[in-house]
Amino acid sequence: MSSFHPSTNSDKLSELGLSALLSLLAEAYGKAGQVEAGLQTLAEALALVNQTQERFYEAEMYRLQGELLLARSAEHHAEAETCFRHALDVARRQQAKSWELRAATSLSRLRQQQGKRAEAHALLAPIYGWFTEGFDTRDLQEAKALLEALK
Repeated sequence: MSSFHPSTNSDKLSELGLSALLSLLAEAYGKAGQVEAGLQTLAEALALVNQTQERFYEAEMYRLQGELLLARSAEHHAEAETCFRHALDVARRQQAKSWELRAATSLSRLRQQQGKRAEAHALLAPIYGWFTEGFDTRDLQEAKALLEALK
């Protein structure tokens, strides 16, 4: 489990960037099968976001939270969907197309698992279509593969 505790001094500059690093740690926990530790670390990261108001990585944090909830058990579809939708909202407000693509891919994958293929395709296709370069990146390759599977 994470042992990180944000500093209590008044120098907020020392905390900038830590939420993103904690998110990466949470993702690593998830990949290692330590879902609860990942969720706890992500909760710390989100608390830090609220404390510092540094929102650069916020959309990805909510997306990751949804993925970890699904990894915990299939019974968390509704909670995961809420996280994915929140991630989409944050990304759209920030005009962060890469984060929006990742959130839309996660939500579309969930829709696919629920048998809602047309809805999944309708969500992901316009976001994927926005991109004009970077098609060799993992995110765009995953989105393209999912769109092809949804046809």
